[in-house]
Amino acid sequence: MPAPERLPAPGVTDEGEIEELLAKGELTVVGRIREASNAVLFCTVTHDGASTECVYKPVGGERPLWDFPDGNLARRELAAYLVSRATGWDLVPATVLRDGPYGEGMVQRWITSAGPEGDTEEGALLALVEGEEAGEGWKPVALAEVGEGRTALLVHADDPRLRRLSVLDAVINNGDRKGGHLLPAPDGRLYGIDHGVTFHSEDKLRTLLWGWAGEPLTEEARDTLTRLAAELAEGTPLATRLAELITTAELAAVRDRVAQLLRTGTHPHPSGQWPAIPWPPV
Repeated sequence: MPAPERLPAPGVTDEGEIEELLAKGELTVVGRIREASNAVLFCTVTHDGASTECVYKPVGGERPLWDFPDGNLARRELAAYLVSRATGWDLVPATVLRDGPYGEGMVQRWITSAGPEGDTEEGALLALVEGEEAGEGWKPVALAEVGEGRTALLVHADDPRLRRLSVLDAVINNGDRKGGHLLPAPDGRLYGIDHGVTFHSEDKLRTLLWGWAGEPLTEEARDTLTRLAAELAEGTPLATRLAELITTAELAAVRDRVAQLLRTGTHPHPSGQWPAIPWPPV
């Protein structure tokens, strides 16, 4: 099966041009996104008459994490983007690592979104439903307390875009796939953001996208993982760049996870060693 066609980012036809704009443009800080646990600055970036909105996460604004002692979150964000690009699915907005007003940091294109639940019922990605059945078009995740001793079933859409993202998360070992990290764009594409806690050498997969756990991978996913395995081989451009961003053990673990997915041919189950769902889930 040929690699899936890369769709253009909203309003831009060339991903390389977006990367160049983010990497070389003049960053102007507009404000801070206060809800974030680390420093996240909303900016504009301008270069050669082109401009776009972006987020800038300076390394100096990161809170230390005991279980991610090596490197920094910004480099992991870039690594996630590079792996996403290698799959051909382009599920992570254009991302670069560069100097900015507050030192080195990750700069990523801003994606305007309707939010994780979409604008309409038809476009919803996550929901809480009564009873124990997910219903047609939905995949069950877990029961959730909704107050006054009541529970509801947390479900996510049986959406091929989410399914691709669940495979990417399994590859990069995403420890924080929350609902608020899902950005459906106006052009119909879906992006995932906030990939700072990824690539750990131990299994730390925490996600709301467990609905396919144990199910066979799609043919598209198997073909994509086969190509990705080749691109991760020692000495390739992708492997060489990743070795600059994550540790040797973490890079080996990426290869092992891809091999494991191909060997089992199924979406992974929770490991049971860590909470399977991030908190808070949104």
